[in-house]
Amino acid sequence: MIFSIASRELRTLFLSPLAWSILAVLQFILAYLFLTQIETFTSFQAQLATIDNAPGITDIIVLPLFGNASIILLLVTPLLTMRLVSEERRNKTLSLLLSAPLSGTEIILGKFFGILGMLMLIVALISLMPISLIVGGELDWGKFACNILALSLLVAAFASIGLYMSCIASHPTIAAICSFGLLLLLWILDWTAGIKGQESEVFHYLSILKHFQNIQSGLLNTVDISYFLLFIGTFLILSIRRLENDRLQK
Repeated sequence: MIFSIASRELRTLFLSPLAWSILAVLQFILAYLFLTQIETFTSFQAQLATIDNAPGITDIIVLPLFGNASIILLLVTPLLTMRLVSEERRNKTLSLLLSAPLSGTEIILGKFFGILGMLMLIVALISLMPISLIVGGELDWGKFACNILALSLLVAAFASIGLYMSCIASHPTIAAICSFGLLLLLWILDWTAGIKGQESEVFHYLSILKHFQNIQSGLLNTVDISYFLLFIGTFLILSIRRLENDRLQK
């Protein structure tokens, strides 16, 4: 049933112009940024050749590409997740869904994996750009794989927050705004840690940006991976509990 709900959500996304528009705009923007980084690398290639242990194309082109993609997806993901549950509530079809022989866990996981399939497609399309560089250069495949992993975990975390906000909001627009606000807060949380010259370990750990950058740099750490898994699991559990409360109220 989880697979059936996920495939239904994915089909619904691609039946609307929103998904196709987002894919087109994302590819255009990221392709432009990718080509800009290539031009930057080409202009400094002669100087880099004279430096020992100089950064290669992975550091100069691939890392900025995935970094830019993370910021753009922070803006885009709430638009994709906003209608997952709140649209059902607004259209008065949520009661029909809750009356079906489906558990809250199946419904939430189905919707989560449906939207995650869309986001993984975006990650795959982004990953094709750096692969094209092997024609004229060499990639650090280990660091490239870490960037794919980091972006995949990040968008899964974005999707879990968006799904929860869609569960508690009465309108898709409200869900999108709340999702974006919470994601932005978690993104900039660590920036405030050093305002008074004192670092906060709590803010440092809660900052989603720090954990993303750690994995992106190639430093695989169980703390960072566990953070994302706990983050995703927490918001999925909250979404399930919210949906079960709606079922009890019906």
